[in-house]
Amino acid sequence: MFLSVFDMFKVGIGPSSSHTIGPMVAAGRFLDHLRAQPFKVNGLRASLHGSLAFTGVGHATDRATILGLAGFRADDYDPDKADTELARIKTEGTVTPTGLGSLNFAPANDLTFDFGPALDGHANGMILMGTDAQGDVVTQVTYYSIGGGFVLTADELAAGVDTEDGPPVPYPFKTATEMVEMAKKSSLTIAGMKRKNELSRVSASSLETGLDRVWQVMNSCIDRGLTTDGILPGGLSVKRRARAIHDALKAEAGVNMTAPHTINDWMSAYAMAVNEENAAGGQVVTAPTNGAAGVVPATIRYYLDHVPSARPSQIPDFLLTAAAIGGLVKFNASISGAEAGCQAEVGSAAAMAAAGLCAVLGGTPAQIENAAEIALEHHLGMTCDPVRGLVQVPCIERNGLGAIKAVSAASLALRGDGTHLVPLDVAIETMRQTGADMSEKYKETALGGLAVNVPNC
Repeated sequence: MFLSVFDMFKVGIGPSSSHTIGPMVAAGRFLDHLRAQPFKVNGLRASLHGSLAFTGVGHATDRATILGLAGFRADDYDPDKADTELARIKTEGTVTPTGLGSLNFAPANDLTFDFGPALDGHANGMILMGTDAQGDVVTQVTYYSIGGGFVLTADELAAGVDTEDGPPVPYPFKTATEMVEMAKKSSLTIAGMKRKNELSRVSASSLETGLDRVWQVMNSCIDRGLTTDGILPGGLSVKRRARAIHDALKAEAGVNMTAPHTINDWMSAYAMAVNEENAAGGQVVTAPTNGAAGVVPATIRYYLDHVPSARPSQIPDFLLTAAAIGGLVKFNASISGAEAGCQAEVGSAAAMAAAGLCAVLGGTPAQIENAAEIALEHHLGMTCDPVRGLVQVPCIERNGLGAIKAVSAASLALRGDGTHLVPLDVAIETMRQTGADMSEKYKETALGGLAVNVPNC
């Protein structure tokens, strides 16, 4: 199994990795499919199914699909160009992706939300179609957005293609038990093994440059969120709070405010800043998803700003360790809220952040595995029930609490020697089983929980 650190940490746009980034990626793949065909299509159609239909508008799935079919990509997204092109598409009813000419696509007629049963493969399904001059479908592909911006076709999903193809890596591990044992035998850290695996695919300079960019985008997202006021889009009138909390914390610094619990407010402010930016459609990094994008950067910022021994040079090891844990969760369970609830998103993110923090604070591989297990175990059963289908309530505050749990988990693990009762592998399998048992109402459909018990208009 190999999942790159850049698969777990992808630069993209808000508000959702599975509902915004995923559909845009799928649309880009469909354009490539059309370019490879021996015939020319005249128009496009798209249908959204399952969770993509039920919460698609709140997650900007329609917008992402339209722009993806127009050739826009999440990793180099230009919001001003996107707004201009979206307005033109809605007026003229055409898209002009590179190499395919002008194609008929009127979103009001050619983009449909199917509120019937979900497609068989996954809760997040979409069908993209190419039509001829008479409007008949001549080619179509079913895509599934499986969480974290990962996209598979129906054929790929059926074949079990869920990892990157390529030659074997030097330190392959599919379970946490294998990971810890391999670290012991190799005398390498988890980050060290992960780095060597990455270097079997990319150059050292590409790896370091990529990791630097990931943190730069994360940190810039925090800074934007800490300096921006206003009301978040979507109709719930949710007020941004990170800036006010941060300003108050700065004003209180050194003014007889020595209560230890204040550090929790700092972490919450960092995490909320990211998720307010995400809710506003800003640039974020999946960590491992958009809905959980604030946990890892908030924990890193806590480390840099509040741990006296912190060194910025340790950030790559933090990210590599976190990615190793995230890869295990994705491979053996899920990071998709539509598949397993928020335990798969914020729970996974907290496990990743706890592992990363434990690593840079000097934890052994056994302690790092313990930290990840503690964080994940105490998110088991968490539902995904966003009010109005928006990644705002309870998602924004939930990231703050995820970061707090991550720091506590790392601290507890460092107090021990790595010996503990519940292995991380067991926690991951329990999360998978819990997600399978969970009612669809609580898996990103906005049909249960807070989504129906909180007035959303």
